[in-house]
Amino acid sequence: MPKTSKVKKKVSKVKSVSKAKPKRLPKPKSLSKTQDVNKGPIKISKNYIPKETEKYMCEKHKVFFRMKLQEWKKELIKSNNEALYNGSMDDNSISADIVDQASSYTDKNVEMKAINRQIKLISEIDKALARIREDTYGFCLDTAEPIGLKRLMARPVAKYTIAAQEKHEKDEKVHADD
Repeated sequence: MPKTSKVKKKVSKVKSVSKAKPKRLPKPKSLSKTQDVNKGPIKISKNYIPKETEKYMCEKHKVFFRMKLQEWKKELIKSNNEALYNGSMDDNSISADIVDQASSYTDKNVEMKAINRQIKLISEIDKALARIREDTYGFCLDTAEPIGLKRLMARPVAKYTIAAQEKHEKDEKVHADD
């Protein structure tokens, strides 16, 4: 006797279509020129450069400096990792020559100082990114005056105007001499 199998048929239900009128959305109110329109995240091109003619620290400027700082941070972390894991830091061979040992020690010491400087710079980048989130980036921490686009382009982690920075450096020198 041949085997028989049961085949289930798929039954699809047809949804009824209602002929109700669609709801009308309210007409948007006309916005005045002073109102901000939330258009979502600002996108800028890779070759965008902030201009003096634009409003200082507008959203485009913030996005530009955020991207610049994040890219700089990635490069520093990558170079630190390469120096720590692939560089001369792994050279554990001890030479019989005392001059070679001294040279190796000096090289490692210089490399560690460079890594420490980069770690401090990464910390400064993180602080600058926090200032961007807090909307205080680009303004002097002492005087609250604009730092300036040229200075920020040269040193994106700048916290002070040139005058305030000179004052801080002078104060540091006075305290160091005491």
